[in-house]
Amino acid sequence: MRRAAVAVAAGAMAVSLAACGSAKESGGNSSSPSSAKKGDAIKVGLLLPENKTARYEKFDKPLIEKKIKELTGNKATLEYSNARQDANLQAQQVDTMITDKVDVLIIDAVDSKAIANSIKKADDAGIPVVAYDRLAEGPIKAYTSFDNTEVGKTQGEALLKALGAKAKSGKIVMMNGSPTDPNAKQFKTGAHSVLDGKVNVGREYDTKEWSPDNANSNMEAAISAVGKKNIIGVYSANDGMAGGIITALKAAGISNIPVTGQDAELAGVQRIVTGEQFMSVYKSYPQEADVAAQMAVLLAQGKSLDSIAKDKVDSPTAKQVPSVLVPVIALTKDNIKDTVIKDGIYTTADICTSQYKSACDKVGLNK
Repeated sequence: MRRAAVAVAAGAMAVSLAACGSAKESGGNSSSPSSAKKGDAIKVGLLLPENKTARYEKFDKPLIEKKIKELTGNKATLEYSNARQDANLQAQQVDTMITDKVDVLIIDAVDSKAIANSIKKADDAGIPVVAYDRLAEGPIKAYTSFDNTEVGKTQGEALLKALGAKAKSGKIVMMNGSPTDPNAKQFKTGAHSVLDGKVNVGREYDTKEWSPDNANSNMEAAISAVGKKNIIGVYSANDGMAGGIITALKAAGISNIPVTGQDAELAGVQRIVTGEQFMSVYKSYPQEADVAAQMAVLLAQGKSLDSIAKDKVDSPTAKQVPSVLVPVIALTKDNIKDTVIKDGIYTTADICTSQYKSACDKVGLNK
């Protein structure tokens, strides 16, 4: 998996070097000086879904902006908005982007179905849309994300490994993501493909808005219904919810049971160091952001995606969408150095603050 990630990164780097010059132009006059100048001075719209999950503001937005600037010699401009988990607000933001005449849109949808009409509006206005991280419905022109079913499988396999011979000795709780997020459904499908028949599911929830508070409330209800002595593990679809779940477990006096996660948030990594959380799924945001930026620039300049998008994905409303799926890695205390630290997501100092120094010493992070 690590080799695959490196391969994708190398491919993305190769494309980035050629994206502005050597990709096939779709228009007959695209090589003229005036159109080349216009091609560099593009306006890119970026719409991200929420700010409760740390990744969007900390990683995705700055990484995408940096790559777009790099690909266009600093001549492109980025218009950015965050929908704060409000689908209606995101629709308004699309309208604003259309009014502002952006050349291309990158959209990470709050609600993959609800956004379809807005994407149709953009398409009608001649603005191509890159679906980012979530497979939005409507006439999208490109899509990049992680292999979401594989994410769920990775989480499920890690939970089974942690449970070992005790997998059927009690019950697990499954805390899936938001029902409006198509990724959540794929995570859930992947996890069930691994866990079904090998564990007993005591309670299962689809967690509105991926909210840690909602996950906390759901976990409290699960503890009451299943009984704290009967719960042996928790499948949590991401790190934010894992935090709310672990708070509920602690309040009930439950400890030393595996809890999964996703996104490699700093708080999640620190919980993995202390043993409160068993694992997370590390997804290389730099790779995903690079691909999205390259797709956006190519589409805005009227160029082909053939050099970068080797896969095709079907959405409920669009078939054979040019796509790039980035591989994922199970993050545990054993490979923190080789993943988030090696890739520059966090430093040892970020993780091993005074509160976590002793735990970091035990897992060898301070060596």
